[in-house]
Amino acid sequence: MTLILAATAALSIGGWADTTLTITRLRYEGGGDWYANPSSLPNLLAAIRDRTGLAVAGREATVGLLDPTLSDHPYLYMTGHGNISWSAAERQALRAHLLAGGFLHADDNYGMDESFRREIRQVFPDQDLIELPVDHPVFHIFYRFPEGIPKIHEHDGKPPQALGVFYDGRLVVMYTYETDLGDGWEDADVHQDAPQKREQALRMGVNIFLYALRQEVR
Repeated sequence: MTLILAATAALSIGGWADTTLTITRLRYEGGGDWYANPSSLPNLLAAIRDRTGLAVAGREATVGLLDPTLSDHPYLYMTGHGNISWSAAERQALRAHLLAGGFLHADDNYGMDESFRREIRQVFPDQDLIELPVDHPVFHIFYRFPEGIPKIHEHDGKPPQALGVFYDGRLVVMYTYETDLGDGWEDADVHQDAPQKREQALRMGVNIFLYALRQEVR
C-alpha cells in the first residue's frame, strides 16, 4: 500500500474515523495568543491537498480541551507567543485524547516555550520531551530533510529542534522549537521570509501531517 493510499484509508479506521480530514487549532487560556498566524493553517491545508491529493478541508477547525467534540479532532495544532495555562481537567482530557489515538503538534511562535514545557510535563509526568533524531521517519516520509527540522524564522540565533513525547512507541506530541514553522506557512507578505524558507516550512508541515496520519494505519 502506498503512503497516500494508506493515508486515505485512515479516513475509515482508527482515531480518524468519521471526521473531516483537517487540522484543528487548539484554544487555551493563560494569556497566550492561540489564534496567532491566521493564514498559516489554510495555506498548509492547501499544500497538503495539492501535493498529496488528500481530500482535506479548506480551513482548520478550532476546539478547546473541554469541548465535548474533542474526540472528533485527532490532529491538534497549537502555537502562540505567550503563556499557556491548562486546568487539571484540561490536562486529563488532553492525555486521554492523545492516548486514544490523537496527535498534538505544538509550534513555538517564540514565547510559549516555558509554559508549554511546564504544562506538557504535567500531562505526561513520566515521559520526557526528547529530540527526534535526523533519521526519524517524520523527516523523510514525503519530503527529505537530512539535517532534521529546518530553521524558518530567525529571532535569536538558536538552533531549531524537533522534540517529541512518545507513549508505547507512538509519537503523541511533536514540539517544534526555535523554527517557527507557522510563520513560514503564512501568506508571503506577512513575515517576508525568503521563498525557499516558506517552501521548507510547507514541506515540513506536509511531512508532519502525513506522519501523524500514518501512525493510524499501521
